[in-house]
Amino acid sequence: MGRVTERRRVIRIRDGAVSTRPDTLVAEEPLEIRLNGKPLAITMRTPGDDFALAAGFLVSEGVLGRADELANIVYCAGATQDGSNTYNVVDVTLAPGVPVPDITLERNVYTTSSCGLCGKASLDAVRTTARWPLEDGFGDGRDGAGSPVRIEPETLSALPDRLRAAQRVFDRTGGLHAAALFTPDGELLDLREDVGRHNAVDKLVGRALQQGLLPLSGSVLMVSGRASFELAQKAVMAGIPVLAAVSAPSSLAVDLAAETGLTLVGFLRGTSMNVYAGEQRLALRTAVGGA
Repeated sequence: MGRVTERRRVIRIRDGAVSTRPDTLVAEEPLEIRLNGKPLAITMRTPGDDFALAAGFLVSEGVLGRADELANIVYCAGATQDGSNTYNVVDVTLAPGVPVPDITLERNVYTTSSCGLCGKASLDAVRTTARWPLEDGFGDGRDGAGSPVRIEPETLSALPDRLRAAQRVFDRTGGLHAAALFTPDGELLDLREDVGRHNAVDKLVGRALQQGLLPLSGSVLMVSGRASFELAQKAVMAGIPVLAAVSAPSSLAVDLAAETGLTLVGFLRGTSMNVYAGEQRLALRTAVGGA
C-alpha cells in the first residue's frame, strides 16, 4: 500500500529570505480498476480505501447497488513485469448472476466534467440507470422509506467547518479534497480524503455499499471545491438527496439536479449559500420569489 503523504525538499522564499526545508505533499498514484479480470478504468488517487473507491466507482457506473452483488475485491499480485505487487491495481469480481457491462463499448454514464459528451446524453444516461428515485425518506437507509428530509440553512452553514475540522491529512499537506456524509441534523457519518473530489465521494459510497447502507436516502453529501456534473451524478446514483459544495456548480450539474430532484447547494460559505435546485428540502422561513 502506498503512503498517503510523501516528503520533498523545497526552496522557501519569505520576504526575500531564502531557505530550504522538507515539505509534506499529498501522494498521488494511479489506480487501475479491473472488472472480472478485464481492465475497466484508471484514476489518479491518494492511496488508501482503494477497495471502497473501486466499489463506489461501480455504484456510480450503475454496475453495483447492493452488497451481495459484490463477490470480492483484491489487489493484483504480479502487476509488474518483475512480479511485484504495486498495490495500484485492483480486480473487482461480481457475484454470480450480476450482469457484466460491455466495457468494449462507449460508456454513457462514465463521464467527467471534461469528457465532452453531449449534455442531454449524459443526463439521460444517469436518469435511466439510477436505481433509486431521490425519495425524501431516511428510515433505515435502505428502502427510502421514512420521514421527509428537511435541513435547516443554519445546519448547512456549519457543515464546511465540520468537514474541515475532520480532515486529518489536509492539516499536514493543505492539498487534499474531502467529501463527507452528514445527517440532516448535521451529525458527521463518514469522511474520506483524496487528491480528487470524485475519488473521495467514491470512497464514501463504496464503504456504504460494503456495509449494506445503500441507498443513502437520509444523507447530506458535503464536498470541498465545486459541484461538477460527475459529483451530482454520484450523489444521484447513491440515492443521496442533498449535495452541498463550498464553490460553484456547473450548468450540467444544475440541470441534472433539476431533472432528478436532487437538492443542490453551492457557494456554501459562512451563512451565505446559493440553492440551485430542490429547495423544498430546506426549511426556508421566507417565501422564495421569482427573479
